[in-house]
Amino acid sequence: MSKKRRLRSYEAAESLNVWPSFTDLMANAFMIISLFLLLALFKSLFLKYAAEETEQNLSDTERQVRLLQQEIATLENELGESTASVRQLKEASSDLKRLLLNSNKQSRGRINTLQSEINRLKSAPPVVVIQDSGGYQFDSGSANLPQELKNYITIDLVDRIERISQERNLYVVEIIGHTDGQINFGNGNLDQQLEEVAQGKQSVDSLKPGSNADLGLMRALEVVKQLQTVQQQTGRLAGVQFRPYSAAQLQLPSGEFATSSRDPDANRRRIEIRFSPLGKAETIR
Repeated sequence: MSKKRRLRSYEAAESLNVWPSFTDLMANAFMIISLFLLLALFKSLFLKYAAEETEQNLSDTERQVRLLQQEIATLENELGESTASVRQLKEASSDLKRLLLNSNKQSRGRINTLQSEINRLKSAPPVVVIQDSGGYQFDSGSANLPQELKNYITIDLVDRIERISQERNLYVVEIIGHTDGQINFGNGNLDQQLEEVAQGKQSVDSLKPGSNADLGLMRALEVVKQLQTVQQQTGRLAGVQFRPYSAAQLQLPSGEFATSSRDPDANRRRIEIRFSPLGKAETIR
C-alpha cells in the first residue's frame, strides 16, 4: 500500500517537473537567436563588403569620369585649334584666290596692253602726201612755200604730225621732195650754200637747183624749216626730229621707179611726210 502510494507520489512529482522542457526550450531559443545573430553578422559583413565594393566602383567611376572629362577638354582644345587652323586655312585660301584673281586681271591687262602695243607697232604709220597742185603748187624751179601751203603746214600738218608721233612713239619725221621728169638745166650752188641755208644763216632763195635732185631737196628743206620754226616758237612737236631728203624724179606715187618721161606731170610732183622711230645707228666697217 505504501509502495503504490510512493509510486503515485513520484509520478505526480515527475508530472510537475517542467525544467527539462524549459531547458530544451531555452536551448532551442538560443540556437535560433544564434542563427539570427549569425545571419545578421553575415548580412552585415555582406553589406559592408558590398558597400566597400560599391564605393570602390564609384571611386573608379569618378576617376574614369575625370579622365573622360580631361579627354573631352583635350579634344575640345584640339577641336578649337583645328577649327582655328581651318579658319586660317580658309582665310589664306580666300586671300590666295583674291591674289590670283587680281594677278590674272593684271596679267590680262598687261597682255592686252602689250597686244595693243604690238598691233600698234605692226600697223605702219600713214604717209602724208602733199600734192604739188592748186594752192600748194610751187613756182617752177622754186622752193619758196606758197602762202596757202605755209598755212597748211603751220596748222593742219603740225597737228597731224604731233598726233601721229605721240600715238606711235615716233620721233623722226622724214620730208621727201619728189619732182617730175622735166630736165633742169640750171647751174646749182647747193654744194656751196646748202649747209648755210639749213642752219638758217641764209634763206632758201639763195639756193639755185642744178638738177631735179637739188630742187626736191630744196623744197623738202623749206618744209622742214617751216616746221622747225613752229617747233621753236610754240614749243610743240617736242623731241621730234626732221630730216629732209630728195627722191628727184625717181619714184612714182606707187613707189615704183619711174620710166624716162620728160613731160610735165603734176601727179609726180609732191612732198611726202613719213614717220619712223629713232633707232640706234650701227656702223659697218
